[in-house]
Amino acid sequence: MTLDTKKSAFVKLGKFLGQFKEGNCTKDETVFGNDLFFEKFIDLIQLSQSHNGWYTPEQVYFSLQSWAEALTEANLDKWLSNYDLSKVEPKKVALVLAGNIPLVGFHDFLSVLITGHDVLVKTSSNDQHLLPFLANYLIASESGFKNKITFVEGKLEGFDAVIATGSNNTARYFEYYFKDKPSIIRKNRNSVAVLNGKETKEELTALGEDIFRYFGLGCRNVSKLFVPKGYSFDSFFEAIFEYQDVIHYEKYANNYDYNKAVFLMSNFKLLDNGFLTIKEDSSYGSPITSVFYEYYENLDDLQKRLEEESDKIQCIVSKDIVKNSIEFGTTQKPDLWDYADNVDTISFLSII
Repeated sequence: MTLDTKKSAFVKLGKFLGQFKEGNCTKDETVFGNDLFFEKFIDLIQLSQSHNGWYTPEQVYFSLQSWAEALTEANLDKWLSNYDLSKVEPKKVALVLAGNIPLVGFHDFLSVLITGHDVLVKTSSNDQHLLPFLANYLIASESGFKNKITFVEGKLEGFDAVIATGSNNTARYFEYYFKDKPSIIRKNRNSVAVLNGKETKEELTALGEDIFRYFGLGCRNVSKLFVPKGYSFDSFFEAIFEYQDVIHYEKYANNYDYNKAVFLMSNFKLLDNGFLTIKEDSSYGSPITSVFYEYYENLDDLQKRLEEESDKIQCIVSKDIVKNSIEFGTTQKPDLWDYADNVDTISFLSII
């Protein structure tokens, strides 16, 4: 397959995914493969929550729309224009995927195939159905993918390189197990927001999207706020009130009750609005249903700290008051060229 052939197949997939919106799944007769895949995919979306309680239809539809927007010819061309893939020698690349949010491993899957390699996929037990379905769609749209995509349930064998995602604990196992292979090993990371008290209500409401999307389970979800000394959280709580319905989801509510009780039994001082607790803490990784905060006195000092601790941070949100930050409300819609952990996956796959 040529690069153009592969890009064309993923553009078809993007158009297919674009049909699936919450409350409005509209079949476009011009989209390839609908007769075989459209109804089956609707059924799978509705069943996703039975496979993983956090995969509510709302969250799955959001993920699908994000990928539909990403998989356009213009985006693929822009993403790949800086690479020379003509000399890539096809290898077999193993993927060990996480399952915290829907299709969290799709970017790695896409990257391996678009660079011309074969992919050997070990899915998370929490996300075993969505990616195989999309793989079958790709194979139907371009038969050349048939022998390039393999899903495995047991031990990974016969691969040349690996991209593995997990916790800090599993990363130590990955580093030992894959020590003789070219690899990208991803560990725990969290995202932060830096506020200065001048944010508008609309910006703080958008920050709520960064906090609550996927129930806060993603590494791109904001789990830590940096605020100036004397900051009042009244405006923050007022702005995020529109996300209050999250507490009506049983799994979220159970975590909220449990984590709040643990904090209170430990005599921690909390701020609480009935569906989110915030606690002053120097750590980056807050429990689900909670966000940590920390005061800063000087933005230059904070900038230096964020740079020094960049290996713990996935992305930074701010009103352009610190370097390399992104806009409020955009953390869960990364571009194709926004690499996890800032590790250029395409460059890695170009030289293995």
